[in-house]
Amino acid sequence: MASPQALLICLLVLAVTEGWDQEAAIPGCHLHPFNVTVRSDRQGTCQGSHVAQACVGHCESSAFPSRYSVLAASGYRHNITSVSQCCTISSLKKVKVQLQCVGDRRQELEIFTARACQCDMCRLSRF
Repeated sequence: MASPQALLICLLVLAVTEGWDQEAAIPGCHLHPFNVTVRSDRQGTCQGSHVAQACVGHCESSAFPSRYSVLAASGYRHNITSVSQCCTISSLKKVKVQLQCVGDRRQELEIFTARACQCDMCRLSRF
């Protein structure tokens, strides 16, 4: 059985990808609000929604012929050098989500959302 955090991450990834087509046209790297639904378990015993923030946009990247020292060190296999930046979360904040549970109970859960964005070195995973 997946943990609540794993389910939350899956929900965030699905929610973040919606609406990116419109945001991709805006230059720069910026915050983008999206609705996220949080469930306590697969059955939805407790659930609630919140507006969270994601980082979307464009950052500069370039490619150029490698310097001779790079060529020599790579055995003449690294003939192009690239410098890439990705729009990433530079700081996070915790927000509280109120969950409505079966039987009129309430539960509170903290999730992370982006506080600020910046262009930074591309990585496979930051957060």
